[in-house]
Amino acid sequence: MTAKRTVKQMTVSGRADPASLLGVLRRNRWLRDLPEDCIQDMVALARLRQLEDGERLHAKDDPPDGLYGVLSGAMRISSTGADGREAVLTVLSPGNWFGEISLFDGLPRTHDAHANGHTELLMIPRQGFQQLLERRPELYPHFMRLLCRRLRLSFAMLEDSALLPLPSRLAKRLLMHAHNYGQTEEQDGRAAIQLSQEALGLMLNSSRQSINKLLKRLEQAGWLQTSYGQIVILDEAALTRLATGEMPLAEQND
Repeated sequence: MTAKRTVKQMTVSGRADPASLLGVLRRNRWLRDLPEDCIQDMVALARLRQLEDGERLHAKDDPPDGLYGVLSGAMRISSTGADGREAVLTVLSPGNWFGEISLFDGLPRTHDAHANGHTELLMIPRQGFQQLLERRPELYPHFMRLLCRRLRLSFAMLEDSALLPLPSRLAKRLLMHAHNYGQTEEQDGRAAIQLSQEALGLMLNSSRQSINKLLKRLEQAGWLQTSYGQIVILDEAALTRLATGEMPLAEQND
């Protein structure tokens, strides 16, 4: 049964300046190539939702209600097994959109979605979005490219889990979050990823302790810098070589 939703859903005018939201959509890597009038239509449809840390937005098998974009905070996308263990697919940072699969096929949600920290979301209701596509069918190829991109990432993660050692999988996941999951914050011109060690462990089917040890080794090598809930990439080229298996981590420390 779906958890009771206590988050108040509000119109954009009740929470934020539409001009500011236009700027958010124009900067987003998935939406910035849309025609200007289409972006304006999406802002007109949009609703803001706020979630507290750990609060569930939707459960697996819930009916679809719309497309969501992360404005602040983060969303943990996961599934829970019969034994209660959680398998985390990813943690989505600000600038990323999710929910497009159910948005298009009309079938139930494929995963659970919980807030990581206080989180603010922009929601485009499914009915309004479908009406927009009916008026503008030329938009379908754009969103199909988004779906195909997500599918490619999913296949890559399945392949990585079977073929790559943990250090390479960690490096590849960090690079994936830096380049493929929406807008990445920068610190002194470098990619700053908002991910906890626990979240990384869940995504990579490893313990937080193992992830902590690997991050310390990468930090000692000068490839990244860690702080609470944040990882700053310092040497992307070295991480890329590790991710592709060209240079095992042990060789860097010899």
